[in-house]
Amino acid sequence: MSGRLSTSGPRGILAGLLAPAGAAWAGLMRLRERAFTHDLAPFFRTTRMAAPVVSVGNIAMGGTGKTPVTAWLCRQALARSLVPCVLTRGYRARPPHLPWTVSPGDPPAVAGDEPLLLARSCPGAHVVVDPVRARGGAFAGREFSPDLFVLDDGFQHLAVARDLNLCLLRPEDLGEEWGRVFPAGYWREGEGALSRADVFLVKTPDGTFGPLAASVKSRLGPFKRPVFAFCLGPVGLSPLAGGPPLQRLSGEAYVLACGVANPGQVAATAGMLLGYPPASVLAFPDHFAFGPDELRAVRAEAARENAPHVVVTAKDAVKIDPALLPEGLVLDVDVSFGESAYCDESFERLMDRRLFDLAAARRGDGPREEKD
Repeated sequence: MSGRLSTSGPRGILAGLLAPAGAAWAGLMRLRERAFTHDLAPFFRTTRMAAPVVSVGNIAMGGTGKTPVTAWLCRQALARSLVPCVLTRGYRARPPHLPWTVSPGDPPAVAGDEPLLLARSCPGAHVVVDPVRARGGAFAGREFSPDLFVLDDGFQHLAVARDLNLCLLRPEDLGEEWGRVFPAGYWREGEGALSRADVFLVKTPDGTFGPLAASVKSRLGPFKRPVFAFCLGPVGLSPLAGGPPLQRLSGEAYVLACGVANPGQVAATAGMLLGYPPASVLAFPDHFAFGPDELRAVRAEAARENAPHVVVTAKDAVKIDPALLPEGLVLDVDVSFGESAYCDESFERLMDRRLFDLAAARRGDGPREEKD
C-alpha cells in the first residue's frame, strides 16, 4: 500500500488513441455550458441564491486543496461576523434525507468525510449536503439565512449562479496535463472552460510560482484574471484521542497512513514539519473508510518499523475510532496564499473587496473598515 497515486493521464500511444474521445467529451461539456447560459430547458436552468455565492472548484479530477480553501473562506467570513454556508454534494455521504445539515457528531458514513471535517473545523458555519445544490441552498436560506454561500467543488456545477468563481489548479495542469480532457487526461472540461474563472489559484509546494512562472504567463496570462500561488503548510500534530498539540516527535519514527488523492504530498508536508520523512507510507484510496482490519494492519506496520507514532490527515481522522489507533496523530495544516500575477493586491484583500464586502452590503452592514 506504499506509494503515490497517479495524478497524470495516459502517455504515449494510448494518449493519442484516447485524444479523439477527450475532444468529444470537451465538446459535450461546451454544449452543456451553452445550455445553461441560454436556459435551454428546465434541467439547464441556473438558480441564484439569496446571498452571494463563491465557488471553489477545479478543472481537473482529484485533489487540489478545495477543502482547505473552503475552510479558509468560512473562517475568514466568521472572523468578519458573517455567517457562511457550504453547499456540497457530500461525496459518498448517505444521509437519511436530503438536504442534510451536517453536525460535528454525525457518523462519517452519513455526512461524508469532507463535509464532516468542515463542520468540525469551522464552528459557526453551516454545512449542507445535497447533490442538488440549488435545493440545498434554498433550504439553507430558509433555515439559516446565511450571509454567503461557499459552493464546494462547484466549477462544473452550473445550476447555481455564483458571484465569484475560484478555479484551483495543480502544477501539472500548467504543464504536461494542460488541456488533456478525460479519458485522454484528467481534465473535466476543455481549455475554454477556464474563461469562466474569476481567479486562478495554483497549488505549489511553497506558495511561489517558481519553475511554473513561465507557464503561468503563457497558459493563464491570456485569460487576464488574477493568479495566486497557494500552499498547505503544517501547523502541528494533534493526538487523535485528544490532548495538547505537538510540534516535534523528538526524532522518533512514525508511519504515515492516509486515504487522499496525493499521499506523496502529505508525506512531504509531514517531513517539512518534523524534519525527517516517515518510516513508511501506507497509501489507501481517496475517501477510504478505515475499519478495524485496516487499522490493525497500520499498527502492525508501525510495529515492524519500530515507530511509536502513526500520522494521519485531518480528512482521515474523522473516519478513525481513536480507541483503535491510540498512537494516532493528526497532521494539522493551514492554507496560505503567496505570489501573485496580474493582480496588485493580496488574495485576502481581493476576497474582502469581491466577496466579504459584498456579503456585508447585501446584509445591510455596508463595507467594513480595512484591518491594519
